[in-house]
Amino acid sequence: MPKVALYNQTGSQVGDVELNDAVFGIEPNEHVLHEAVLMQRASLRQGTHDVKNRSEVRGGGRKPWRQKGTGRARQGSIRSPQWVGGGTVFGPTPRSYSYKLPKKVRRLALKSALSSKVNEESLFVLDNLSIEAPKTKEVKAILAGLNVDSKALIVTLEKDEVVARSANNLPGVKVLTVSEVNVLDLLTHDKLILTKEAAEKAGEVLA
Repeated sequence: MPKVALYNQTGSQVGDVELNDAVFGIEPNEHVLHEAVLMQRASLRQGTHDVKNRSEVRGGGRKPWRQKGTGRARQGSIRSPQWVGGGTVFGPTPRSYSYKLPKKVRRLALKSALSSKVNEESLFVLDNLSIEAPKTKEVKAILAGLNVDSKALIVTLEKDEVVARSANNLPGVKVLTVSEVNVLDLLTHDKLILTKEAAEKAGEVLA
């Protein structure tokens, strides 16, 4: 089982904690991680793009000139696609880009992302995370105590509004619960800070 240091809020090591080997100790699967990131990024797309086809463009109600005898090519509408101001052919229309990977693949991707954090020594476990009132400097002090000066993801067992509000104004710092943890956030943040309860819950659920 992978063993990592256990810290308190001041950044002092108070012991060690063993993590679930089936979740935090596997060989990361890069292909599955790539697929999971693609899926999440596709789901974030709004898909509100739209163009007007010839039935939606204003004008063109009558035939511009008679069919025969003018010497010009036959035309049915000045809003046909070949005309300036005409409709667009096969243009983008509103659609959803989201899709889902199989459940086992999504779970493997999540375990791979967590294991990669352990391998990179970028995972910190706190014995407790408690802030009395929303204060940004409290979270800054915790990060400074852990020598974290890059993008950090803080994961708690349950939603803690005080911790979330305390971290809101810090660029690159995000707070999630265990149930909200996802591959994209794990990979886009350099450091992962888990509470001891959150680490145990993740090991229990994902295993």
